[in-house]
Amino acid sequence: MSSHSPAKFTPVAIGLHWIMAAGLALAFGVGQYISGLELSPWKLKIYTWHKWLGVTLFLLVWMRMAWRSTHRPPALPATMNRRLQKLTEIAHRALYVLMVLIPLTGWLHSSAAGVSVVYFNLLPLPNLVPKDKALSHLFETLHQALNWTLLVLVLGHVAAAFKHQFVDRDQLMARMRP
Repeated sequence: MSSHSPAKFTPVAIGLHWIMAAGLALAFGVGQYISGLELSPWKLKIYTWHKWLGVTLFLLVWMRMAWRSTHRPPALPATMNRRLQKLTEIAHRALYVLMVLIPLTGWLHSSAAGVSVVYFNLLPLPNLVPKDKALSHLFETLHQALNWTLLVLVLGHVAAAFKHQFVDRDQLMARMRP
C-alpha cells in the first residue's frame, strides 16, 4: 500500500459500499416486516430470504474489509479538525463491527432456535450453538438491538455526508460517487 492518498475510493470499494447500503436497508426492512407477521408459511419463506440476505451481507462485509486493508481510502478533508477525524474513524469502525455482529447474532439466534441456516437451500451452515430457548431469545434481542444501533449510526453517516455536501461543500461525497 503506497503512502499516497487517492482522491476517490476505488470502483470496487464504491460498488461494495452501495451494494452493502442497499442490502442493509433491504434486510432491515424485511426484518421489520417479518417481526409483525403471525407464524405462517409466508413468514417462514420471508424469514428464509432474510437469512440468505444476511449471509450474503456477512460475506460481503468480509470482502469489503479485505479490500479496504489493501487499498488506502482517500484522506479526509484538511478542513476537518483532528477530533472530528478521530470521531469519523471510530464511527466507521463501529459500522464495520456492527455489519459483522448483526448477521452473526442472527445466525446464532437461528442455531439456538434449532433452525439451521441453509444458504440458498444449497449450503447448510453449521449450527454455532446447541438448541437453547433462552439463548435463542438472548441472541434475538441482541440482533434487534444491534440493528437499531446500526440504523442510528447509518443515519448519522448519511447526515454527515449531506452536511459535507451541502453545508461544507468540500466534495467529500464525490469520493464515494459511482
